[in-house]
Amino acid sequence: MKVMSLNCNGIRSAARKGFFEWLQTVDVDVVCLQETKAQIDQLDDPQFFPAGFHCYYFDAQKKGYSGTAIYSRRQPDRVITGLGFPLADDEGRYIQADFGDLSIASLYLPSGSSGEERQACKFAFLDAFLPHMRQLRTDGRRYIICGDWNICHKEIDLKNWRSNQKNSGFLPEERRWLDTLYEEVGWVDAFRLVNKEAEQYSWWSARGQARANNVGWRLDYHVIVPELVETVEAAEIYTGQQFSDHAPVTMQFRIPL
Repeated sequence: MKVMSLNCNGIRSAARKGFFEWLQTVDVDVVCLQETKAQIDQLDDPQFFPAGFHCYYFDAQKKGYSGTAIYSRRQPDRVITGLGFPLADDEGRYIQADFGDLSIASLYLPSGSSGEERQACKFAFLDAFLPHMRQLRTDGRRYIICGDWNICHKEIDLKNWRSNQKNSGFLPEERRWLDTLYEEVGWVDAFRLVNKEAEQYSWWSARGQARANNVGWRLDYHVIVPELVETVEAAEIYTGQQFSDHAPVTMQFRIPL
């Protein structure tokens, strides 16, 4: 099973850049999208419901903002939207598809880069989300939570880590939150199980020649329960085409879907 995650930075923008044509050429079973920036009634073109997939959207209340989606080759047994608190649900930041005892979710964690107010919202989201992640570890299901987590965990995960230690996305408090998630709660960064190399980035600033020079950040993760560790086979960050300021990250699991 292959699961792809992409912050598309506007699904209509990604469409104009050829994302849906490319999607029809790749072997992938589940696609998790973030930052769709569209209401469902704005997606009347058939391309937004690609052939061969069951498509589900969770829109933000605010037009042109946030939003998540899941496309799946197999029809899910159930689709869940939201996390039960306004910052997640009003902004369409979480959608989950269940297949038997396996759940695959698309998550768009807030960014705090626009200023102190949004950083405070990001911390509030983290505070509310961690108990949810603790609860998921106890319910007996297997989880793959894909998305734009908007945090780099280690120095290896961004190019200019020294100069970004006071910037949102690499703040000590954010990194400690991931420490807790991984080391205490027990979740696992699937990508690093199979790729421990440096300069493996999934987002680049539009400033300068960041993408051309690979001056990036790894913000997009597939976070899994320990029970799935032995199923992780491969990881790929696709940079052959540019659909967004993020790149598609695909993980391969030895799991039938």
